[in-house]
Amino acid sequence: MGSAYPSSSRSPFISYAYIFLAVFFILSNAPCEAQLSSKFYDNTCPKALSTIRTAIRTAVSRERRMAASLIRLHFHDCFVQGCDASILLDDSATIQSEKNAPNNNHSVRGFEVIDNVKSQVESICPGVVSCADILAVAARDSSVAVGGPTWTVKLGRRDSTSSGLSQAAANLPSFRDGLDKLVSLFSSKGLNTREMVALSGSHTIGQARCVTFRDRIHDNGTNIDAGFASTRRRRCPVDNGNGDDNLAPLDLVTPNSFDNNYFKNLIQRKGLLQSDQVLFNGGSTDSIVTEYSKSRSTFSSDFAAAMVKMGDIDPLTGSNGEIRKLCNAIN
Repeated sequence: MGSAYPSSSRSPFISYAYIFLAVFFILSNAPCEAQLSSKFYDNTCPKALSTIRTAIRTAVSRERRMAASLIRLHFHDCFVQGCDASILLDDSATIQSEKNAPNNNHSVRGFEVIDNVKSQVESICPGVVSCADILAVAARDSSVAVGGPTWTVKLGRRDSTSSGLSQAAANLPSFRDGLDKLVSLFSSKGLNTREMVALSGSHTIGQARCVTFRDRIHDNGTNIDAGFASTRRRRCPVDNGNGDDNLAPLDLVTPNSFDNNYFKNLIQRKGLLQSDQVLFNGGSTDSIVTEYSKSRSTFSSDFAAAMVKMGDIDPLTGSNGEIRKLCNAIN
């Protein structure tokens, strides 16, 4: 029996069918990229977030500085190999720890808090919640604990089985960095200039070591308030090696409250670190600093959005990586 379709119409139909089948085959065999979701643990560990929140509140109530340390820990993790908890790994036969990188050594802290949280979560849901996700949630809960903004944390990250010591040395911002270097560094991680300034606002809490701001307060530069510099010199003498570990608050006004005083300080030339003051020094970011100094709500909103975006930097998902039993060692 002849075809119901004339030959002139059959060829396009068959061609479309082949194209459809080819596309379907390609898509069905393409690797599926798992997406992060705020509901990732709703069924597998429904008490995970409340357990983390309680532990972080306790840790911050014991030491207010810990809030800044945990936010910074998440930041330093995401900028090296992505948000994969690689920064938590200790040295071993196969691991060269990122903790030894110049911008981490004797600087990043809060590891014992994360280890404690992991232990509590493991007791209710063994092998389910990653250390990378714990870091991300801990950063959010730390912000809230000191009056900062909250945000919805996307979850489903897995933990790396490798470390990035050399990357940590190259990819982490330095207290000596100029504006162009900072903009370039954040851009390489998919974060724009406004997001860079917003994330820098985390320095509205926390403290810095004398060794990181000694040069700035003793060089008699024009971009530092004289009275501010004089006050900071009292516990940070000019001779290297003397008082290196003495601490000073990054925000002298409200060092334990997450607000927008950091930006007001910059306008008054009272940024503690060089990498802080370059954000307001006649450059392209001056207008953003001014805007944030006038509106705490705008800063808070932008900071929260930037933290969510930062948490999306190259996460391990699906079958990649692992769920570590201990945050400081691979399984």
